[in-house]
Amino acid sequence: MTAPMNSASGPDRAARDEVAALLPVPPERALPAGVHRHHKDKLMQLIDNDRAPAPAPRRRPRMRPALLVPAALAVAGALVVALGTGSEGQPGAGPAKGTRIEAQNQQGAVVLLDRIAAAAEETEPAKVRADQFVYVRSLQTGNKGDLNGKVEVTPAAPREVWMSQRPGPTLRYGLIHQDGDYFPIEEGVPDGETSEGTAESIHRPTYNWLAGLPTDPDDLLELLYAQTEPSEVTDAHQAVFEAIGNLIAETVLPPANAAALYKAAAKLPGVTEVADAVGAKGRHGIGIARVDPFSSVRTTWVFDRTTLSYLGQRDTLTKDSFRGAAGAFLGASAVLERGIVDAERERP
Repeated sequence: MTAPMNSASGPDRAARDEVAALLPVPPERALPAGVHRHHKDKLMQLIDNDRAPAPAPRRRPRMRPALLVPAALAVAGALVVALGTGSEGQPGAGPAKGTRIEAQNQQGAVVLLDRIAAAAEETEPAKVRADQFVYVRSLQTGNKGDLNGKVEVTPAAPREVWMSQRPGPTLRYGLIHQDGDYFPIEEGVPDGETSEGTAESIHRPTYNWLAGLPTDPDDLLELLYAQTEPSEVTDAHQAVFEAIGNLIAETVLPPANAAALYKAAAKLPGVTEVADAVGAKGRHGIGIARVDPFSSVRTTWVFDRTTLSYLGQRDTLTKDSFRGAAGAFLGASAVLERGIVDAERERP
């Protein structure tokens, strides 16, 4: 099990307490690792004094109730990352040369994502019933470092996820097997309150819900911007990039919708091609990356060079921070198997 984060004191603790006081009391949820990591990273970024200024968002997204992490989860537990570097995290050249290379990599990303989309569209669609589960087996790294200290990446460990395909609001909608234990993915409510559960959405994507998304990239982007929102420590483009990354990592995607997601990602500013990227299992491939302008974390999606199938993700720092030096490895993931099963704890 990952060791708990140490509590901090002084100004950093006061800053976190001030942020926590502004948040409403959230329902308790057993969050998937990707969502847990996302919100925990944002809390860490609030106390990072070395943040870059936020670029203007493309549009003001429609607000929706935020998916909040309980306070205990926000400061303790595994930092499971879904992750990037690029040829992998080498320091850049001078500004002029770096700008030219970046422009070339952006154009390369558009071409590569178009190829990946074409390959995804050629895959066979799955047959999924409402009483079944999407199963994904992967490797995930963790972090046992201090909240205000350097990241200490733990070795990659197995992770299994079963996601219910039941339509409509559901209180329990999945199961995670990690660190030797099983953790239900469910919506809890405070004493005396009631809830209908979690409906299908970008935060609980079923196969049929995904199949109903627009397949036109522009229409899909509009929906993604509306269903994700930037926080105080990220921008709208990064929020959409992370949402797409979560969908391609731990779901089974209908072919046409997978293609649309990759084409939509190609339209995001700041995405670049990575000539050599590697996931948690050590498999090298080509990558698509984007740098979070606030945390300076570069997230890379890794794809097989031949089949263009998704292999995993990787995170590295692009500038010096309290979390480590520029180029520091923050973690990785690797998808090993996907399938459709009839029950939780059943394997394909």
